[in-house]
Amino acid sequence: MTSPPAQIRADRALDLSALYRHCLFRSDAAVESHDHVSRELSDHDLQWRGGAVDTAMFKAEMRQMRMFALRYGAEVEVRPRPFEDFFLMHMSLRGSAEIESDGHRICIPEGRSALIAPRKDIRMWWQRGSEQFILKVPTHLLGSTGAAALLPPAALMPEASEAQWRLMLQSLVLTTALQNGSQAHRDWADHFEQNIALFLRAQHGGAPVVPAASPIVVPAESATEQRIEAMEAYMRRRLAAPIALADLAGAAGVGVRTLGVLCQRHRGTSPMELLRCMRLDAARARLMGGDASVTEAALEYGFGHLGRFSAYYRDRFGELPRETPTH
Repeated sequence: MTSPPAQIRADRALDLSALYRHCLFRSDAAVESHDHVSRELSDHDLQWRGGAVDTAMFKAEMRQMRMFALRYGAEVEVRPRPFEDFFLMHMSLRGSAEIESDGHRICIPEGRSALIAPRKDIRMWWQRGSEQFILKVPTHLLGSTGAAALLPPAALMPEASEAQWRLMLQSLVLTTALQNGSQAHRDWADHFEQNIALFLRAQHGGAPVVPAASPIVVPAESATEQRIEAMEAYMRRRLAAPIALADLAGAAGVGVRTLGVLCQRHRGTSPMELLRCMRLDAARARLMGGDASVTEAALEYGFGHLGRFSAYYRDRFGELPRETPTH
């Protein structure tokens, strides 16, 4: 396999060496590639259009944001489910990609960036040999549901803002290599991530950037566990029903942004990922009871795509649903 580029074109230099030190996987197998990317980014259908599979994925993390470099090698068509608790920023490091989101179609040429925030439907076409830098940004960093609604389904970063955006990305990438675990560093990283989200809203939201919520107020330690437990009890009561992030925040009695912080600190994951794990546990219990098929257990707990259900299940339990022993 060829080595990943350390930078894009000379006039658009971006040092990604800190990111490329963290390779999640490399593969020339289509199914394995699909499963790995689904777990990291989003459930999606993937069609290989031509060329050899030569997938590589790299990952680095800040406090709440995740960044990736991803290539498939081959030409692909990707159809993710619309996502609501995060949005994506893509930068074409090599080659180009086309995005159609809620009827808006754009091309991301090499060296350009685009925001993707679908609400209904999304399709992507990656040119053969394309490599993308992807920034996964939790929606709650914008401060409110209303602020998130201002984002377009898909839009190129204004060309006049690309240079400033690359500088912010460069700082973000380098910061991942400097994390020291101190509270001061965590506070600074939280502030930095919020500023990036506000910058994106300024470029794409069509409205002046005014922080939409007061600073995150974290409850006292004794109250925090009670709030998280209240949210988890709400999840258990509604495992088979649709649940939005705002519903979970309401059950916990905090704002969406605060809930994200509390879950990361005390459960090591996001609220929606916690819900997915709880649903997987419930599906496993049904399968072990022997009174439900794999399809029935998956659909009962909101997993409409059986392939993704199997991938999540294997990742959590180390076996496929059909391999689960019954009592």
